[in-house]
Amino acid sequence: MDLGAFSISLTVKDLAVSKSFYERLGFQVFGGDASQNWLIMKNNDCIIGLFQGMFERNILTFNPGWDANANQLDSFMDVRHLQRELKAQGIKIEDEVDEDMTGPASFVVIDPDGNPILIDQHV
Repeated sequence: MDLGAFSISLTVKDLAVSKSFYERLGFQVFGGDASQNWLIMKNNDCIIGLFQGMFERNILTFNPGWDANANQLDSFMDVRHLQRELKAQGIKIEDEVDEDMTGPASFVVIDPDGNPILIDQHV
């Protein structure tokens, strides 16, 4: 099962402090908008999203349809297909995708330890 590009979305207390810290680890701003309290930072193929005041927990994120540089892939497994496969395996889906729709959509699953996993398709 190809879930797409992987990143971790971190909930941070102070976006500027976190940005400075990750820059010292070699990350550079790759996207986002600091005025809206979020940045995407990248170090080679490692991607970290920094989000201030947007959610309670850190989130593992997969982006079907994107490579590690947020370039659209010619071929990928649609988020609705991924949802059907996971449901068939008995995995509970939070915030299900409407399978009659097309295009951008997302859903969440929770791992056994309570960690949210966001499957977020932008194309």
